Amino acid sequence: MEPITLRERQKERRRNRIYAVAIDLFKRNGFQQTTATDIAKGAHVSRGTFFNYYPYKEAVLLDYGAELVDTLADQAERHLQNGVTPEQVLQDTFKQLAAFCIKDRDLFPPLAYEVLNPDPERARTAYQALPLSKVIEMCLRPLKDQNRLREDLSLERMCNLIADTFLMVALRWSAYNSEGDLEQELKKSLSLMLEGVFRR
Repeated sequence: MEPITLRERQKERRRNRIYAVAIDLFKRNGFQQTTATDIAKGAHVSRGTFFNYYPYKEAVLLDYGAELVDTLADQAERHLQNGVTPEQVLQDTFKQLAAFCIKDRDLFPPLAYEVLNPDPERARTAYQALPLSKVIEMCLRPLKDQNRLREDLSLERMCNLIADTFLMVALRWSAYNSEGDLEQELKKSLSLMLEGVFRR
């Protein structure tokens, strides 16, 4: 593997600085109220430089969401290796997703809307950046191998349906200022989905 050049290190540091400033501004001032100019000014770069690293403001949130999904994947893999049941790992994953949505309630809708973006390229980029269905697949794969899941749906489709359920329940909760208990809502939704994918 070739060593990282000084220029590449500088670019990485600049991107990290832009990212950190953007997330801080989003949390302090609100996503909609924060402009690319605000972020560029806070990161001490030009507005054009910001767009060199992030083609649109929502792309910063994709990095933010990707960090969460990576953490969930690492934790799920570790817990499964330690003998925690797949069902429990899934429940823990949804509990952590609920905590994320509650903590960053104002950031979740614009992040979720990217997955639903009418621009197919942006929607595809968001879907690839936030592979929650892959974390769910990690949990369901052992159940599939044990022949405990129904056979008329592919594993991929089951995982996508469960991921989509999380997305819509959490989006409805965060976007419409619901005062309900999101953790309980997600727990019920996951239970319902799991009932639907198990063999009868």
